[in-house]
Amino acid sequence: MTQTNTASATSLMSRLGTLVVIPWAGEHQDDGRDMAFLMAYTLGDGVSGREGSEEAALTVAKEAGLPVGGAVLDVAQVPKSPVKVLVEAGKAVLTMPYLHVACPVPEQWVTAARARGTVYVILASRPWPEAVPGRAVTEAALQAFAADEDVLRTAAHCLVPVGSLTS
Repeated sequence: MTQTNTASATSLMSRLGTLVVIPWAGEHQDDGRDMAFLMAYTLGDGVSGREGSEEAALTVAKEAGLPVGGAVLDVAQVPKSPVKVLVEAGKAVLTMPYLHVACPVPEQWVTAARARGTVYVILASRPWPEAVPGRAVTEAALQAFAADEDVLRTAAHCLVPVGSLTS
């Protein structure tokens, strides 16, 4: 888990609060093959509380051109998408409006990302204040949050092509 941005003087960032990214890899329900996932979420610690952080996350999704509500956007089909994932040296670098983070990822994650050529990125609008940087997140807690219907229904979902320094 990697902390990226903390509330700053800008209005949107101060409402968004702390943005965190967490990686995992696991079997995708559609084909049973491993998929690399990155989930970005706010802690809900923005100046306007949880509701303000949620609204700000939805604004970030809109500015990035990401649909909210379950439709999965293939950003490879979107000219000049601002959402990018670079995978290099055991790290994933996720770039999108208001977010640029290098996140350590396990080998299973790297293998899944390279095998598929894409990463499934989720921008959750619902805050997850319990999953703070520096504190371990159990697999059960991650599963409970990442599989929660309300979280998924109010999140932006996209497949992002894997980039590398040599591509």
